[in-house]
Amino acid sequence: MSPPTKRSSTTTTTTGEATSNPNPNPTSSPPSFPPMKKAKSQALALDPKNGLHHQDFNNNDVVFDHSSMTLDDSSAPSPAPAANLARKKAQPPQPAKKLVIKLVKAKPTLPANFEEDTWAKLRSAISAIFLKQPDPIDSEILYQAVNDLCLHKLGGNLYQRIEKECEAHISAALQSLVGQSPDLVVFLSLVERCWQDLCDQMLLIRGIALYLDRTYVKQTPNVRSLWDMGLQLFRKHLSLSPEVEHKTVTGLLRMIQSERLGEAVDRTLLNHLLKMFTALGIYAESFEKPFLECTSEFYAAEGMKYMQQSDVPDYLKHVETRLHEEHERCVLYLDASTRKPLIQTAEKQLLERHISAILDKGFMMLMDGHRIEDLQRMYSLFSRVSALESLRQALSAYIRRTGQGIVMDEEKDKDMVSCLLEFKASLDTIWEESFSKNEGFCNTIKDAFEHLINLRQNRPAELIAKFLDEKLRAGNKGTSEEELEGTLDKVLVLFRFIQGKDVFEAFYKKDLAKRLLLGKSASIDAEKSMISKLKTECGSQFTNKLEGMFKDIELSKEINESFRQSSQARTKLPSGIEMSVHVLTTGYWPTYPPMDVRLPHELNVYQDIFKEFYLSKYSGRRLMWQNSLGHCVLKAEFPKGKKELAVSLFQTVVLMLFNDADKLSFQDIKDSTGIEDKELRRTLQSLACGKVRVLQKMPKGRDVEDDDSFVFNDIFTAPLYRIKVNAIQMKETVEENTSTTERVFQDRQYQVDAAIVRIMKTRKVLSHTLLITELFQQLKFPIKPADLKKRIESLIDREYLERDKNNPQIYNYLA
Repeated sequence: MSPPTKRSSTTTTTTGEATSNPNPNPTSSPPSFPPMKKAKSQALALDPKNGLHHQDFNNNDVVFDHSSMTLDDSSAPSPAPAANLARKKAQPPQPAKKLVIKLVKAKPTLPANFEEDTWAKLRSAISAIFLKQPDPIDSEILYQAVNDLCLHKLGGNLYQRIEKECEAHISAALQSLVGQSPDLVVFLSLVERCWQDLCDQMLLIRGIALYLDRTYVKQTPNVRSLWDMGLQLFRKHLSLSPEVEHKTVTGLLRMIQSERLGEAVDRTLLNHLLKMFTALGIYAESFEKPFLECTSEFYAAEGMKYMQQSDVPDYLKHVETRLHEEHERCVLYLDASTRKPLIQTAEKQLLERHISAILDKGFMMLMDGHRIEDLQRMYSLFSRVSALESLRQALSAYIRRTGQGIVMDEEKDKDMVSCLLEFKASLDTIWEESFSKNEGFCNTIKDAFEHLINLRQNRPAELIAKFLDEKLRAGNKGTSEEELEGTLDKVLVLFRFIQGKDVFEAFYKKDLAKRLLLGKSASIDAEKSMISKLKTECGSQFTNKLEGMFKDIELSKEINESFRQSSQARTKLPSGIEMSVHVLTTGYWPTYPPMDVRLPHELNVYQDIFKEFYLSKYSGRRLMWQNSLGHCVLKAEFPKGKKELAVSLFQTVVLMLFNDADKLSFQDIKDSTGIEDKELRRTLQSLACGKVRVLQKMPKGRDVEDDDSFVFNDIFTAPLYRIKVNAIQMKETVEENTSTTERVFQDRQYQVDAAIVRIMKTRKVLSHTLLITELFQQLKFPIKPADLKKRIESLIDREYLERDKNNPQIYNYLA
């Protein structure tokens, strides 16, 4: 029976790591254990770090740990069963132990000529790529060779060798361009071919050495990728060949200039070469700077030439076309960074330098011709160079100059308002369609219009009121309510610009009174609409009297209806006469001078009966008859037929004299009627010298003289049964106009006085300058400082104010 120590002695081995065998000879190996051959092959297969797939190095010694491995000794004799039983009792069963294999951490050694041999293969391949020759070595083998060199920390040497090889070929390629074709386009094609070849070659080299790019280059700072290295070498040797670079830039500039002159050029060639400059990082310095200088010179010369030869609309179209071409050039072949400075250069030379010349030469012509599209183009181009302020000033000057011609021409006063409306409508259309509804331009139009409408102070206000009277008066055939409403809105725009709105109010009120009293209003709705618009613009105080006039007319209708149903009317009125009376409140209506006339007996009776009725109904009131505003319808019998004549009250009185006489002298008529001389002449002129000649004047003539005589026109004929002869009442006399204007000035004096007292009452003490300033702020109508001074002196005389004893320029308020 063998002792149990025999197993121990056969399995014992060294616990430390075995040293690697320095001899790489595969015949030398550690002592062989037959059961472990499989284990050795497994150890080789499990090494993930071994990058040498094509060579076999047998220096991977295997060490076995006795603490983790159990071997059965088949040569030992079997122990006796009893002994086995005894051992089991002494030693409990142990769990099975796993096999652990440890590899020796030794670096593999390379053959001495490994790096040189591998580089020779790679160099051959790189040369073949640059020389455009086929390479017999497979790309996969070359890729693996780069991998092997990188894995063995030889990437730095490989990178330097590749860089050196590339530099030699790139230098030679660029040197070959020196002294090439004098034809710039051919030369550019050669440069493009050289650049394209470099790009293709560097991509092939990068493909082979991709592992180098991904490991060594990424892990090493300040080392360019192979692609960037190729670009850097090309840039370096291009700068060392100034002839090539200069010739390339010159060729590019010449091609672009040829294209600007209308010649066809190879845009693809331009695109490729400019992308080369961008890729090399020399685009801005080498190309863009001289390109912008050439562009500036080209457009400076072209701008001067075209401004002298072309009119403004054509020049603006040319500029627009040029800017579009330059933008397209940026899209097609120039670098995106060039777009902004290029467009700015073109705009500066073609537009900025010629702003004043463009405006002086063509703005007025475009405005007069209502050239919407050309003005829109001008606005668009000027906005690009921040020249809208110049355009706005030109617009203001144009409006003032043109408007002044309309407003200051006294011979065309009759058409002033309609001309101003047309002018304003034209400007509004241009503002909307050409000036993009720019708010600054809108304010310019408003300011210019306000200036020109107030050039003649009160006259435009008066004419606007008369224009409205013409439109609101009956007889405007063919005008719909919508058109009338539109006209009112347009006139209201002009009304807003008037500073002396009190003048407008006075004349509008006078004309409205005539329209209402003579029944000449085209539409009561239109009249009320206009008053509503004025109320919105100026407030209820402005339209208070106008609204009161409408109330009087409506109230008069009720009074007349009540009078007709009264007992006085039924019992006392003479037969054959119908009479309608307008009762007017003095404060609401214009002031009319009283005019005496000897009325026919029938009319006197009628007036007395109505007065008796009215005073019995409204006690404490006083009635004054305004004969100048009365109008009648007379029935006349002519030899050739009966007619109805619509005439004024004065015309009625004159015509009724011819019921009792065939012929009357001017003096006879004057004595019989009692009409004031001037008014009588107007009346006779309308009856004997107008279109409707009911009387005949002897001798014939347009004016009525003192020795003229009049006879009834018995040969009078007219196609209509009712004939209007009373148009004379609607016409304004010079005296009426003057009195209206004087009344406005009188009202203004009261307003000025009230404003002075109001200010001084608040301030108590105030200097002359400050008082004048505050008055200008408060008063809504234009007034001269000299007129204000007169009103201040008047108030001092009436002891509302006094001058300060120490300083005569200071006023004190007297309570």
